[in-house]
Amino acid sequence: MQVLQILKSKGDASVITVPPEMTITAAARLLSEKRIGAVVVSGADRHADGMLSERDIVREVGRQGAAALELTVDAIMTRKIVSCTRTDTIEDVLKRMTAGRFRHLPVIEEGEMVGLISIGDAVKARLEALHMEKEALTGMIMGT
Repeated sequence: MQVLQILKSKGDASVITVPPEMTITAAARLLSEKRIGAVVVSGADRHADGMLSERDIVREVGRQGAAALELTVDAIMTRKIVSCTRTDTIEDVLKRMTAGRFRHLPVIEEGEMVGLISIGDAVKARLEALHMEKEALTGMIMGT
């Protein structure tokens, strides 16, 4: 199974982005309201400049206390973005996420964001693929 199939199954392929100058407080509020774990940081050009996750915020609050909430997103965002393309396999995506210890992966093609997948999306897709394989093997064994 490929990333393209995950994006199709999600329906809404829009990526929630925040500007680099947004405060951490406002970004945390957005994460809470949307019930998501990360956002892509992007300026007006819609190019992925970084990622901001719940973990980034908690880590910085742990270092600086409440003062961290007044910082801007670009001060604590993860700048080194690991991404994938629509043709990457779910197995490759899961390996990248596990090795990098992150849970969100922007889907980027020709420098443009075309989606965002979470580890939950990838695990769900992998489980569905395993279920289909099991059903096919059971059908072969049972002769149906």
